[in-house]
Amino acid sequence: MKRLRAENLVKTFQVSEKQRKALNLKDRKKTAVNGISFTANSGEVFGLLGPNGAGKTTTMRMLSTLIKPDSGDVFYNDKSVVENPTDIRSEFSFLTTDLKLDMKSTADEMYDFFAELYHIPAETAKKRKKELFENFGISAFAETKISKLSQGMRQKVSLVISVIHNPDFIIFDEPTNGLDIIAAREVRDFILQMKAEGKCVIISTHLFDLVEKICDRAAIIIDGKIVENDTIENIRNGRSLEDAFYDIYKEHKGE
Repeated sequence: MKRLRAENLVKTFQVSEKQRKALNLKDRKKTAVNGISFTANSGEVFGLLGPNGAGKTTTMRMLSTLIKPDSGDVFYNDKSVVENPTDIRSEFSFLTTDLKLDMKSTADEMYDFFAELYHIPAETAKKRKKELFENFGISAFAETKISKLSQGMRQKVSLVISVIHNPDFIIFDEPTNGLDIIAAREVRDFILQMKAEGKCVIISTHLFDLVEKICDRAAIIIDGKIVENDTIENIRNGRSLEDAFYDIYKEHKGE
């Protein structure tokens, strides 16, 4: 079984004096992630659920080697991110709304560029391009410059590029952010397809509906800490996930 394991991740940032006052901090250090641990397995979708500023994106960036934790580590099949960041990048995909596309290139050109970057054999790349472009309705826009595409179509092109190398671990930060109903459904179905193929999928989101529909398990993050980590059914405990979240949030805040 393939497994991603986060162990006691901690990340602190230096903030401006203005931010310090706004956040009511004693000094200019902000602990964005404070001791986060969880495990996600192959063949499941694991969700990180929390409000804006909870530490979800910082956690995802540590999982994907974009930033190094102050302490703690992430293991992909027992291989350390801290010790082997370059070696393991071919094993996972990371999609974020911050991913920048070359506006002067077409979807077709972007795909071919990244296929070559990942040293994917030409025939394999061609076959996978056909499948992915058809799945996401990109084929008709393959020769259109990125600058001329809608925001939703750009997001789908980014998603396709992020999984071009068919990785075992899929990490999506707010995967349906900015998408219309149809595009969001296509992304949701794709995530479930990845799960069916035995991949380990991790998503961060604040959308209760998305978590309920695709996640097997989830961790609720509040103020940089995991306050609940269980199956969706157990977290709900007979309530809607939204009601369960608010009950947990109020309890954590002492309200």
